[in-house]
Amino acid sequence: MASPQTPLVNPSVRRKRPRGINRLFPILIALRDYKRAWLLNDIAAGLVLTAILVPVGMGYAAASGLPAIYGLYATIIPLIVYGVFGPSRILVLGPDSALAGLIAATIVPLAAGNTDKAVALAGMLAVLTGGLCIAAGLARFGFITDLLSKPIRMGYLNGIALTVLIGQLPKVLGFSVSGNSFLTESGNLAQGILNGQINWIAFAIGLSCLIIILGLRHWAPRIPGVLIAVAGATIIVSFFDPSVRGEISLIGPLPQGLPQFQIPAVSMVEFRDLFMAAIAIALVSFADMSTLSRTFALRAGREVDSNQEIIALGTANIVTGFFQGFPVSSSASRTPVAESAGAKTQITGLVGAACIALLLIFAPKLLQNLPHAALGAIVICACISLVEIRGVLRLFKLRRDEFVLSVACFLGVVLLGVIQGIFIAIGLALAAFIWRAWRPYDAVLGHVEGLKSYHDVSRYPEAKRIPGLVLFRWDAPLFFANAETFRDQVLRAVAHAPTPTKWVVIAAEPITDVDITAADILADLDESLHQAGMDLCFAEMKDPVKDRLKRYGLFKRLGTENFFPTIEQAVERYTTQHKTGSRSE
Repeated sequence: MASPQTPLVNPSVRRKRPRGINRLFPILIALRDYKRAWLLNDIAAGLVLTAILVPVGMGYAAASGLPAIYGLYATIIPLIVYGVFGPSRILVLGPDSALAGLIAATIVPLAAGNTDKAVALAGMLAVLTGGLCIAAGLARFGFITDLLSKPIRMGYLNGIALTVLIGQLPKVLGFSVSGNSFLTESGNLAQGILNGQINWIAFAIGLSCLIIILGLRHWAPRIPGVLIAVAGATIIVSFFDPSVRGEISLIGPLPQGLPQFQIPAVSMVEFRDLFMAAIAIALVSFADMSTLSRTFALRAGREVDSNQEIIALGTANIVTGFFQGFPVSSSASRTPVAESAGAKTQITGLVGAACIALLLIFAPKLLQNLPHAALGAIVICACISLVEIRGVLRLFKLRRDEFVLSVACFLGVVLLGVIQGIFIAIGLALAAFIWRAWRPYDAVLGHVEGLKSYHDVSRYPEAKRIPGLVLFRWDAPLFFANAETFRDQVLRAVAHAPTPTKWVVIAAEPITDVDITAADILADLDESLHQAGMDLCFAEMKDPVKDRLKRYGLFKRLGTENFFPTIEQAVERYTTQHKTGSRSE
């Protein structure tokens, strides 16, 4: 039974899905139905959200290989755009820890230390990601995220978390390292520690921030640990002697003003590299967004339109890319903050965007003494929240094959690179899907005393089979990849039958489709069996599958009298025709 806090979607909602301009601009519906009593809730939630958005946005920008200010640009724009185009009432878009490693792995090698180039590359990456999302949404490809199974997602997210964590540890330790791979960065990090490069003041600040954020997250989750850590670090550093402050890497004064419209300029070679990365980022973005929007829609008793969500995500990315931002996604950490703070509508995000804009216009020096060590601690805490250890151990215990897939994705991200690892994850997901469809479970059926119908003889050794009759079940659709295997397994069942076979009855209830290749193989199988003096029959085949066989011209060819509504009726016909009711082992 559903709890009161998680109401089920009313089926009537499906018939009232917004259309036309209301579907394109969901904020119109929110404003039309807006209640005056919600305004204070939205404003208060927006103020609370701002306290988290600022340090987190800056931290994720730094983790993405960009100056901190661009994290604020990439926070303001998505909040505004999604507030207008997004169908979810309280979903928060912005920089995300799951994307930081992907962005950094793409733009840092191409930029080669040039900040302006890195900004342009990040902007174009956001534009490309947004374009792919919009194309997927318009083509109604929202289902594609279902191809990334949970074990595979756990594997690549664990890999991304470890990669980003290693990239941020030097900031907490107070020095910097270089390297284009996880192994190189890890080696340089270890060498820096052994060579005594640790800045102990920065380390103390970073470690304190880690303890505060993680401690409050565990023991007092309602208290904003990120805000307390950032504010505390900034205030404490402000009282340091200037000579001491000079030894610590600080954010410095932020540029005053709002982000400017800018068309990212990249070469064709860079465009090609960015496009491949954009595919990976788009998949990760709307996989996470699909899950998150579904969760919060169910809590509010609403239906989620996954394709509209993807279009809104794409629009936010494109606009962000043209305003000096980088790829963004939904946030699984900031959305619950908005919800718990009492957010009712998209107005919460607009309030948050307005507050950050006011900060940049009127108080850009407010965070100039914020240490990079504190931002590194924020990103590390976010990475820790991505890590899924219990889930992987559960896979090891329950499904070793899925455990292997998860570990393979993890190793692909860590050893080969974040972008390559994502495509390995996608390839493994498709390979696992094809393997299961190519080699599905099949069974020969027999009768078990005391049980209804017929059951797998390998599971029930006491099951008795009817002389001359092979009952064969195939637990998958029949299509080009497994049709040959199907034929081989049927012939194998006939060859291993305890008595000479007269009828082969396919228990076809699990078969949900038959493509043209499989139909031709069915015709060949029927011909082969017929020449050997055997009849091929089907029981419990679904009507839509029968319709396909009729279109192929196969239904009449196989014989309309050879299709039975139930296995029992097929057995009864066989025993009547062959005057046998006895059963053998």
